[in-house]
Amino acid sequence: MREAAGFAPPNLRNYRADIDGLRAVAVLLVVVFHAFPSSLKGGFVGVDVFFVISGYLLTGIVVRELQAGKLDFWKFYSRRIRRIFPALVVVLIACFVLGWFTLLAHEYKQLGKHILGGAIFIPNLMYWQESGYFDNFAETKPLLHLWSLGIEEQFYIFWPAAIWLTWKARLNTLGVTVALVLTSFVCNAASVFEDTVFTFYMPQTRAWELLTGAALSLHQLNRLNRKGGEESSVRALDARQNENSLLGTTLLNWVSALGVVLISGAVFFVDKSKTFPGYWAVLPVAGSILILLAGPDAWLNRVILSHHVLVWVGKISFPLYLWHWPLLVFAAIMEGDTLSAGIRFVIIILSVKLAWITYIAVERPVRFGSPQRNLVLPMCLAMAMLAYAGYMAYRSNGFDSRFPLAVREFDQKKYDSRSVYREGACLLTVKQDYGAFKHCPVEADADIKPMLILWGDSHAAHLYPGYRATLGDKFNVVQRTASGCAPILNLRSKLHPKCVEINQQILDYVRTHRPARVVVAANWDMYEWKSVALTVAQLREAGVRDIDLIGPVPQWRDDLNRQLYLKFQTNGTRETGGRTAFGLNSEILRLELGFASLAKSLDVNYISPIKILCNDQGCITKISDAGNMPMNWDSAHLTAEGSVFLVSRF
Repeated sequence: MREAAGFAPPNLRNYRADIDGLRAVAVLLVVVFHAFPSSLKGGFVGVDVFFVISGYLLTGIVVRELQAGKLDFWKFYSRRIRRIFPALVVVLIACFVLGWFTLLAHEYKQLGKHILGGAIFIPNLMYWQESGYFDNFAETKPLLHLWSLGIEEQFYIFWPAAIWLTWKARLNTLGVTVALVLTSFVCNAASVFEDTVFTFYMPQTRAWELLTGAALSLHQLNRLNRKGGEESSVRALDARQNENSLLGTTLLNWVSALGVVLISGAVFFVDKSKTFPGYWAVLPVAGSILILLAGPDAWLNRVILSHHVLVWVGKISFPLYLWHWPLLVFAAIMEGDTLSAGIRFVIIILSVKLAWITYIAVERPVRFGSPQRNLVLPMCLAMAMLAYAGYMAYRSNGFDSRFPLAVREFDQKKYDSRSVYREGACLLTVKQDYGAFKHCPVEADADIKPMLILWGDSHAAHLYPGYRATLGDKFNVVQRTASGCAPILNLRSKLHPKCVEINQQILDYVRTHRPARVVVAANWDMYEWKSVALTVAQLREAGVRDIDLIGPVPQWRDDLNRQLYLKFQTNGTRETGGRTAFGLNSEILRLELGFASLAKSLDVNYISPIKILCNDQGCITKISDAGNMPMNWDSAHLTAEGSVFLVSRF
């Protein structure tokens, strides 16, 4: 995340070293979270800290310039361009070049789209549109972290104009701001349970965090004006407050300490399982407000946050935020596997070095260089050229001509899994409840054939084409599947908030319709898979005699196409089809043994996809009798041809 709104060099009177220190804490939380997510599960709240700082400093700058009669929107946005564009241009160019040498065509096409979005400050809107169960994992998107920059810049575009309008209309700017804070927070709280992704990425549900900082800034400036103060620097403002308010130094120390406690509580008690932002975001926002309110003379602010090491990190926080995530993503892509702790630590060090170089060689000269040097236009042209380059990468299908034919053949990312798996009707999305199954098509001759129910998550849904093609003439194949919801009763899935209710209603459906066979399948390694025993017991109580328990399918450490590409690069051969053990996830092979043992103890019909698809030479990647079609379209989900191939061998 970037150094928010700090337009002036640090030798001016309105500079607060403790705010640079707070920036450092925020960026380090985010960097450590991205590099070691299991060690700092709530580190992502560092972004919320940045939002508060941004709103606080931006508002102070705009209001002070209004009071002095010096607000010039052209100069204001020129400073923003000189502040943001230099480092961002460098990182976007680096990603464009790295992607050329490391990404497959479909990946490079997506990167081009994200470069375009980053260049015109709408990445958060793009990632919201892309979100979904089958969307690329975050680890494959080098510019995913720019979503927060999008929200901030959208705020920076509209908020100064809003302040100016309320000022000219002689409205109570603080009152308007508080009203907007409450409105945005209500939107956040109301929508987070219905659509977490929307709430996470949208400016209207995140604006309250920036506006809270804005409200504090307005409150402090109003106090100064009422006391007849003429100085406008932040330090003078805080000093005046400390001298004249009832808040003594001791109480200010406690206010700052409480702010640290709230942010720490968010870091250690909030994780991805929590519905965020929602009410949980109050912790880092309130903590940041208290630290800013305490001022530079509070002990923690003066001694800890103003320490020269933290201040130094705070100064490079923007380029550090920009660099660290693309480096982690590209390293994981080139490795084709989870990065070791050692590599991730090296990447953090490299990110810090690149951030410092970017700050010294690019950001500071442009930002603090001579005002007479017209660098705004060159920066805008550079960003426009990047936007065009990203657009061309997207339009040209990732410049796929840079690869030999053998590579282009297995880069089959354009797979319409949504229609094949009948997503939204027979495979519920994370936003749907059981009632959406009413849209799942019913076969014309369903009443004259015995029923087979396919129950599970997307790893059950990908079996539907195979069951339909292989057993459709004998059974009425009914698909009851939900993304991220394994067929485990009472499962509170982090991936599907309505999983418990959906599974219970599927069981009720079984009891009512008494199917001849129930097929139970899932991506078992994502759940407490031994609990499927309860489901089997309930199916038997419901009178189901034939229960098929499908084991895990072979999985690769990364997208199968990427593993084939890495094999192609490693072996120096164009032979990429058939069967391979390259990049196989060995954990799944071990899970197969445990799952087979469980199935035997449950006395159900156990079917092992791994035994069907794999041997000592590896697992099948292409189906020769289906025109060399790929078995999988990602790391584990089957194509329609792969599904038919597998189920026909059940």
